[in-house]
Amino acid sequence: MKTEAPPSEVPGLAGSLDATGKRFAVVVSRFNAFITERLLLSACDGLLRSGAKKRDIAVLRVPGAFEIPLAARLLAETGKYDAVICIGCLLRGDTAHYDVIVNECTRGIGQSAQETGVPHVFGVLTCDTLEQAIDRAGLKMGNKGFEAALAAVEMANLKGVVSRQSSVVSKSVSHQRVSGARKSKASRDLKKRSPRV
Repeated sequence: MKTEAPPSEVPGLAGSLDATGKRFAVVVSRFNAFITERLLLSACDGLLRSGAKKRDIAVLRVPGAFEIPLAARLLAETGKYDAVICIGCLLRGDTAHYDVIVNECTRGIGQSAQETGVPHVFGVLTCDTLEQAIDRAGLKMGNKGFEAALAAVEMANLKGVVSRQSSVVSKSVSHQRVSGARKSKASRDLKKRSPRV
């Protein structure tokens, strides 16, 4: 069950859900394709419904979840995409292999996002059973691919909002410095012209 947060009394910045003019890359694992292809279709649907064009969505398939972070980083470093959506499905087995892959996939995606500055969305299912994965790929729990797409659109727009906000702040600070320097110069000039008594 989803709950909405109460409206905040403090204004804040947020990204819109308008994908118009934005470009997205989707990295999808072929492992557990029965699930990941359903997530991919729903992610693309979410992007298109938000205003993205088919030509602005690039899909890159990789063997498994372990390969997702490198592929995501390669795409992010091109500078062509406003956000990267990472899709995979990991099912817990009887060995520690699951935990190792989950940790490396999560760490790698987060590191790529932080180091490239391009928003990455974690659409990798980490489930105990196949039934849980099916539920999250459109049966009972909605489709996590669709949710990942909306998060990517919002983060791509938020990055633009923050960039514009930073630009306005830096222009304001720069203007204040120039203005302060002029006032200081005018004050020095006035002192030089003032007759000494």
